[in-house]
Amino acid sequence: MGILTLRTGDTAKRRDGDGFLVRRFAGSPVRRLLLFSCAAVFLLAAIIQSQQTSIPENWPQFRGNLALTGVAKSVLPPSLKVAWTYEAGEPIESSAAIANGAVYVGTQSAELLALDLKTGKLLWKYKTTEGIGESSPCVADGIVYVGDLAGVFHAVGTDGKGLWTFKTGSEIKASPVVVGDRVLIGSYDETLYCLAAKTGKLLWQFKINGPVHCTVSVANGIAYVSGCDEVFRAIRISDGKEVYNVSSGAYTGASPALQGPAAYFGTFSNEVLSVNLQSRQLVWRYENKQRQFPFYSSAALAEGKVVLGGRDKLVHCLNASTGKLVWTFTTRARVDSSPAVAVGRVYIGSNDGRFYVLELATGAKVWEFEAGAALSASPAIAGGRVVIGSQDGRLYCFG
Repeated sequence: MGILTLRTGDTAKRRDGDGFLVRRFAGSPVRRLLLFSCAAVFLLAAIIQSQQTSIPENWPQFRGNLALTGVAKSVLPPSLKVAWTYEAGEPIESSAAIANGAVYVGTQSAELLALDLKTGKLLWKYKTTEGIGESSPCVADGIVYVGDLAGVFHAVGTDGKGLWTFKTGSEIKASPVVVGDRVLIGSYDETLYCLAAKTGKLLWQFKINGPVHCTVSVANGIAYVSGCDEVFRAIRISDGKEVYNVSSGAYTGASPALQGPAAYFGTFSNEVLSVNLQSRQLVWRYENKQRQFPFYSSAALAEGKVVLGGRDKLVHCLNASTGKLVWTFTTRARVDSSPAVAVGRVYIGSNDGRFYVLELATGAKVWEFEAGAALSASPAIAGGRVVIGSQDGRLYCFG
């Protein structure tokens, strides 16, 4: 940054490259030192801001992060508009991943798609063995991972070229997560697999007594599984050994979201549970006394609140500490879509064919978009855009 110095009597006026005009008095070393310190601070701040704006915002996996909180760092426009749509031809239940300016999503036409986030232009297609159901892509270190309904787990380069596959014993509806050099994936063959991320080599497997439908959440080297066998498990990622388990007493299709010492998930016994990861005990149970329906949606955690959809046609917001109801929002059909939260707003689809934006604090509706087909996939948010697929095979991008 260049500095221009103009002498006028006893004082010197300096104008830096950003147009800031500063004064110093000649012959004062302390003031000169203070001036140079301030200039250094401004320069450092400018460098940091430049670096931050150059780092792309990503939503690299289902629910956005390893804790599965569903919270985005990106800021979305106050008023959304359709930026682009893509016609995939078959239903999209897979939730998108967004990484380095590209959108990755699976379709029931047995394709993994990569599209440009800004324009919606198709970058490439990768053919899977069978259709991709609810398994959502995970992107890490230049590799895209996804499972299909034939039970084949795929690792694909971000250039669209297949790298390796791993065959499980049944369909895959869970979404993969990458932890260091390992990738975890559940299968309906009742097994959680841990594979080497680069090669697909089996490192360990853990058997439960029901399908592994959920996507595991991860904290401090532990994978947490809300199982279809009515048991919540903590499994050590290094060796696949169970650390502990807690009976949930209910079949569970939702994935556990983690925040602080607690995990949160809904069940098919019409309840939402909070489990303390330190005491290894259930903390609270929530149920809608008026309408008894399962919770299939995975929760978002933000500002001390737990937000998730229910098959009672409601979006529920609970106090994370107590499980007490804060608000509900009524849709016209069941809500299997898992919400995403960005800057005080909730973004969620419904099987009524509408995409909703709600105020996190109150549940008041800010905006809705009528897609015309069920939205059971979950939104992904990055780069000032939100992406969600529909049951009629259309992928929407709002911004």
